[in-house]
Amino acid sequence: MLGTFQQSHIRLEVAAPYNTIRDSLLHSEKLRQWLPQRLGAGLPEQLQKGSIFTSWIGPIAIQHQVAIAESNCLRMLLSQGIDGYHEWYWGEGWIQSRLEGVSVLPLNLGQTFSLLRLRQFIEGSRE
Repeated sequence: MLGTFQQSHIRLEVAAPYNTIRDSLLHSEKLRQWLPQRLGAGLPEQLQKGSIFTSWIGPIAIQHQVAIAESNCLRMLLSQGIDGYHEWYWGEGWIQSRLEGVSVLPLNLGQTFSLLRLRQFIEGSRE
């Protein structure tokens, strides 16, 4: 894999209950509404262990394999455009994201943008 090893850890406060945050991360219909990447066909209605799907950032494909999907945690193994993993943890009023991998993409910038879009989506859907 070409690229640089990168790691990023971000935690945000979100004015939303736990179940709204959970649904925004695990339900594909909601994921499509806030995630900046284009998601491929075949995405299950709800992410669960073993689910595999592809997203695109421009022409770069990223394959996601769900390793853990629980009521407060989502962990995906990433390949192709990013070789690494992405973990999400959440609770009442907060979201935490940890992304590590080798890529030519600027992972910290993308992760920050995704988290801000998620917060905007969650807080906007409560109004």
